[in-house]
Amino acid sequence: MKKLFITLAFGFFALCSSAEGYTSVSNSDFEIQLSDTSVVCLDVRTPAEYAEGHLNGAVNIDVRSADFKQISLSSLDKKKTIAVYCRSGRRSKMAAGILSAEGYKVVELDKGIMGWMAENRAVVK
Repeated sequence: MKKLFITLAFGFFALCSSAEGYTSVSNSDFEIQLSDTSVVCLDVRTPAEYAEGHLNGAVNIDVRSADFKQISLSSLDKKKTIAVYCRSGRRSKMAAGILSAEGYKVVELDKGIMGWMAENRAVVK
């Protein structure tokens, strides 16, 4: 039953994708995405912000670095969904736009890690 729900939820997200080519989702929906072990969790904040606390298993590539696109293209698998987040949702939307334009399937945490922590969800420090 749980697999059926997850499959239906993913289908719903696909139908609700934004015009930018990615889907912004709530904490609960982001958590569902992360329950799929093939999904890559991407933190696009600075290394210092990442060190202060991040989601378990997240890869850190700073979207504001000059080589964000180059690093992403060389290290992220286009066959995998990329679940991207930042502090508040602003930078992750920018990163999601860049990645989706390059052919990645992207879901973005709408309110960032601040919204995640506001609901007392786990972070790694």
